[in-house]
Amino acid sequence: MDRKEIIDRLKPIIKTYAPAPVQEKIEDLKEDADFINDLYINSANLVDIILDVEEEFKISIDNAAMEKMLTVKASIDVIIAKLAEK
Repeated sequence: MDRKEIIDRLKPIIKTYAPAPVQEKIEDLKEDADFINDLYINSANLVDIILDVEEEFKISIDNAAMEKMLTVKASIDVIIAKLAEK
């Protein structure tokens, strides 16, 4: 699975939790986007995103990996690593 496909599968998950003012940013989601600073997703919703990512990609994300998932790029890296472990 390539990075673009992962981003395409992440968009609807992130859009669910992003506030209205940044909804349009999600359609043009970049890897350097920071969940908290750029997309205004609070820490509670970030946990929800991670839980949805686990379900979407059928992976398990441990606490160490979860702590790294603050940007789209870091999240993609974690997803790729976890998919490789399967």
